Amino acid sequence: MVQIQTKRLTLSEFLKLPETEPASEYINGEIIQKPIPQGKHSRIQGELVPAINVLVKKPKIALAFSELRCTFDGSSIVPDVTVFTWDRIPVDENGDVANVFETYPDWTIEILSPGQSQTKVTGNILHCLKNGTKMGWLIDPMVQSILIYPPGKQPEILAKPEELLPIPDWAAELRLTVGDLFGWLKL
Repeated sequence: MVQIQTKRLTLSEFLKLPETEPASEYINGEIIQKPIPQGKHSRIQGELVPAINVLVKKPKIALAFSELRCTFDGSSIVPDVTVFTWDRIPVDENGDVANVFETYPDWTIEILSPGQSQTKVTGNILHCLKNGTKMGWLIDPMVQSILIYPPGKQPEILAKPEELLPIPDWAAELRLTVGDLFGWLKL
């Protein structure tokens, strides 16, 4: 992660800044720019969002988003994948999906990029869990393992291809194994 901060800004001041590419996050008073996703990261992210949405969108259970800014409890983060249960998706005055999400996701998924601080990414997941998120995943494509963060429980690491990934109860129809997820990297 690249720090771009030159002086301390408030969250409100940060949110008035133009968006950066890749996105910058505001965490503990610091502005940190996310790294540009590379091949493995991009491939997993690109497959995961539709894999979730194919099961939860039509029955209006939830909706998965890619790179969505979530601002809550003094931070503004951009997880790689966020999933919101249907009744918690912010809407505008027309009933359309809102542009601004001032709340935590119900499920947050981060995909570690080379050179990215695992501690900072884990901090984002823990921040979400502290504020109401029901499940967090930290996917590490380089070692092909996934750290699962269920709220109020010890994290667990899954790395065997046959291991079934824990999913929030409301998305129980989604059945993915470690092998399925990392199988997306094969051409």
